[in-house]
Amino acid sequence: MPRTFPCPRCGEPSVWEGNEFRPFCSERCKLIDLGAWANDEYRLPTQDAPQQDKGSQNEDDYED
Repeated sequence: MPRTFPCPRCGEPSVWEGNEFRPFCSERCKLIDLGAWANDEYRLPTQDAPQQDKGSQNEDDYED
């Protein structure tokens, strides 16, 4: 029996060896996943610095 792994998109068993769409089970799942990347549905968590209010000014903004 060939080794199978769950498809990362739909969770169905996917044959690894000889599967041109691996790690996905089908071309459909592969394209759905590609579309999710293109639509920015996957994001890495970041810790952005708090943004300065554009209306406030720093001492550095004033010229002598």
